[in-house]
Amino acid sequence: MKEMSTTLGGQQPRKHYGITSSISLAFPREIDHIYTQKLTEAIEPFGVFEGEDELNHRLAVLGKLNSFVKEWIAEISESKNLPPSAVANVGGKVFTFGSYRLGVHTKGADIDALCVAPRHIERTDFFSSFFEKLKRHDEIKDLRAVEDAFVPVIKFKFDGIEIDLLFARLSIPDNLDLRGDSLLRNLDIRCIRSLNGCRVTDEILYLVPNKENFRLTLRAIKLWAKRRGIYSNMLGFLGGVSWAMLVARTCQLYPNAVAATLVHKFFLVFSKWEWPNPVLLKQPEDSNLNLPVWDPRVNPSDRYHLMPIITPAYPQQNSTYNVSTSTRTIMSEEFKNGLTVTDEILQGKADWSKLFEPPNFFQKYKHYIVLTASASTEENHLEWIGLVESKIRVLVGNLERNEYITLAHVNPQSFPGSKENHNENEFVSMWFIGISFKKLDNSDCVNIDLTYDIQSFTDTVYRQASNINMLKDGMTIEATHVKKKQLHHYLPPELVQRKKKSLGEINRSSNGGGSKRCSLDGSQLDSSRDTDIGTPFSSPTLVSKPFLFIYFFFFFSVPITTPVAKPPAPPAGNTIPTVVGRSVIPRITSSSPSPTELPNSVNGAPKRPHSPSQEDPPKRHKDTEVLSSL
Repeated sequence: MKEMSTTLGGQQPRKHYGITSSISLAFPREIDHIYTQKLTEAIEPFGVFEGEDELNHRLAVLGKLNSFVKEWIAEISESKNLPPSAVANVGGKVFTFGSYRLGVHTKGADIDALCVAPRHIERTDFFSSFFEKLKRHDEIKDLRAVEDAFVPVIKFKFDGIEIDLLFARLSIPDNLDLRGDSLLRNLDIRCIRSLNGCRVTDEILYLVPNKENFRLTLRAIKLWAKRRGIYSNMLGFLGGVSWAMLVARTCQLYPNAVAATLVHKFFLVFSKWEWPNPVLLKQPEDSNLNLPVWDPRVNPSDRYHLMPIITPAYPQQNSTYNVSTSTRTIMSEEFKNGLTVTDEILQGKADWSKLFEPPNFFQKYKHYIVLTASASTEENHLEWIGLVESKIRVLVGNLERNEYITLAHVNPQSFPGSKENHNENEFVSMWFIGISFKKLDNSDCVNIDLTYDIQSFTDTVYRQASNINMLKDGMTIEATHVKKKQLHHYLPPELVQRKKKSLGEINRSSNGGGSKRCSLDGSQLDSSRDTDIGTPFSSPTLVSKPFLFIYFFFFFSVPITTPVAKPPAPPAGNTIPTVVGRSVIPRITSSSPSPTELPNSVNGAPKRPHSPSQEDPPKRHKDTEVLSSL
């Protein structure tokens, strides 16, 4: 289908936006404007709007940074013996992208920025001389470089504002539009990745029919996603650019609607979306630059993407490749819940505040894994938790491939470690993963062994830390299995207190009998004799210690300790994983295999499908099929 009737110059009005016709061209009614005003009032207390003074402060900081970059480029150019006339005209500029460029940043939010330098400035200059120049600047704090990242970045605070600064080598005038694909010709792949943020942001803004309606809707959806605990690209949920593209697609489908209507339609569209059909804002274009693009017809690995949301700028990429089976399930349920709530709001049965109520994550599951990252200094801790957090999705993937686990739900929020449980000199962060087990009949005798799942995760973290020379004394990981009623040992009471049950919940929970209780995930586990402590698995030393296996029986609970020989551990420690059993007969687990022998699932029964062969037909883009009923 033809994308639009206009050229880039905009001489003719668009017939429609996106790859399909609009669902509705209806204009807003008076009541829609009233609901939009109420929406604005509801989200304002959450700090989603920045005041004029704060906005001016950001502009001043960006102006200083831009001057700083130009000064550095001139210094490097002079040191490389460029003639004075050339030095005076070398150029260079700072571009913004992300939430700030979209106009939806919140109070205290960071700024994503790109330093564009002429081609005679090397990337090594950026991470050496420019880094040192920043270090000497009094207004620069918390400076660190992440040169080995997929998109290399320098992170710092400039006069109190957090900035993530990328780098690209490109000879351009200051007023050049970055949307043109020809800019990418002969560029290094890292420069292309760095430019991609700016190009995608500009393309999104270009492809929405009304920028102000888009911005207010996106502010509301981002707030909702953060409040509901599903805002984190790193952990397998969606990041800012993905939420922006979903909102932009909604705006394309309802081009004349105001924010209150668009929020409701957002949940209507994506609660019915048939994943893994991709979300596209425009037809993918081939610029003949031979860059890799997302295309499941060509790339077999793209067929595994569970929730593809495709960036509109060339080279098109899937912004949600981190999404897992568990995170997609969680987000799909949240879309349905959002539709239910917004239905009530637009019927006058509820206020907008109901949409932004946080879920009670710590009452939702019977079992949790507490993942603890510790370091001996604040600086080491900052590096260490960044690495650990970036790999948590590996652990979630391992857990959800376990044939007895139906869901592994990580809470994106990290929590500081309690001084009661840790050394005062340690710097500690904790993440919590809720676990749902497959419902089993009482006659089943099964041990749920999480040893390999957790061990392979910790191996991955330590291997990565060793490869980038990050691993230092005192950097440890601990995985602790706890039950819901034990969470008060780790968290403040207000986070884990039980909410009053509704009449329906009371009736449902009263159907069981005896000491056997049904957990929230549907599995029947006896908890009448649970002890009120967790099952910690601390980082082992090179001295062999016994693994601790905990078996939860249907009629009784007994801890069993079994000596197991361990493979050599990294110098800074490793994690001893856990076994959660639902068996009347304990079994002895053999020693952990080496990292190269770690299986992908328990008992060789992976839940994910086999890799499709080259002959398997790819899925069609079915953007229109899900829209027919909306």
